[in-house]
Amino acid sequence: MSDPINDSTILGVSNPATEEQDSEESAMAQESPKNSAAEIPVTSNGEVEDLHEHGFSRDLKCSLPAGLGLSETQITSHGFDSTKEGVIEAGPFQGDQRTQQKSGPVILADETKNPAMEKLELVRKWSLNTYKCTRQIISEKLGRGSRTVDLELEAQIDILRENKKKYENILKLAQTLSSQLFQMIHTQRQLGDAFADLSLKSLELHEEFGYNADTQKLLAKNGETLLGAINFFIASVNTLVSKTIEDTLMTVKQYESVRIEYDAYRTDLEELNLGPRDANTLPKIEQSQHLFQAHKEKYDKIRNDVSIKLKFLEENKVKVLHNQLVLFHNAITAYFAGNQKQLEQTLKQFHIKLKTPGVDAPSWLEEQ
Repeated sequence: MSDPINDSTILGVSNPATEEQDSEESAMAQESPKNSAAEIPVTSNGEVEDLHEHGFSRDLKCSLPAGLGLSETQITSHGFDSTKEGVIEAGPFQGDQRTQQKSGPVILADETKNPAMEKLELVRKWSLNTYKCTRQIISEKLGRGSRTVDLELEAQIDILRENKKKYENILKLAQTLSSQLFQMIHTQRQLGDAFADLSLKSLELHEEFGYNADTQKLLAKNGETLLGAINFFIASVNTLVSKTIEDTLMTVKQYESVRIEYDAYRTDLEELNLGPRDANTLPKIEQSQHLFQAHKEKYDKIRNDVSIKLKFLEENKVKVLHNQLVLFHNAITAYFAGNQKQLEQTLKQFHIKLKTPGVDAPSWLEEQ
């Protein structure tokens, strides 16, 4: 009599115990590729052993079961040639990493400087420069620090400042003379009108009052001509003093400021050169040398500018004062000599136009 178990197997009758055992073996077979992937040997420097280097990815795809897709596993390597260890990460499969590029916004390095940091740097440089210049000024006043002196240029600057004070004094006196002459002309005109009125009302003194009236009116007229020459002299000297000379002195002030900066950085460099030279001080010495050279070039440039301006100023001053002094002399001489013709020719020579008393300036239509 045959075995019932064998007969059922031969006849194709399923046995529950046998089906459960086959299911467990199939599940173990399906999990074996995943376990083998987790047990890939990795060397200490992150390189996969040569036996599995080329065929691992292909074998893995073939051995994965139908229920476990490639989208559920991702194998990444941070460089087989690097010194980092290999890492296997779980996540969505991204395909070939060599051909696929990441999408999304690209973040670039911010190379522009922060405005606040720029302002802070400017304040720091200004504070350091102010400190150095203040220290240099105090050292010079106390007689401890040395200063750069251009003897020829300093002498020209001193002469210019002294001449400016003298020209301002002449200008002040000329303005006083003009004011007094204006008051005298006004008085002479009033006196001439009074004489003319009495000449009409006093028949017995008609001629005497008439002579004095004509004389005072003539003096007032000549005084107005002289006043025009003096005012022209005042305007020209005032332009020379308040504009031409003042502009040159402004450049001189800039020169003195640059000279103080130059001496401050020169003193700083000298102090560093006297100290020890090591790895900490050499960069400071090089930076100080660079700053000193920059301020030296700036100092040389503005010193040259001052020299040129002083030269042109001297030529312009001689030309202007020569003409104005000739005008002033000829006008004063002709006025007190009573030479009305010469006085008028002097004004014509310098192209001076007098305003007629009581007449307004012509309109722009009349000037056209």
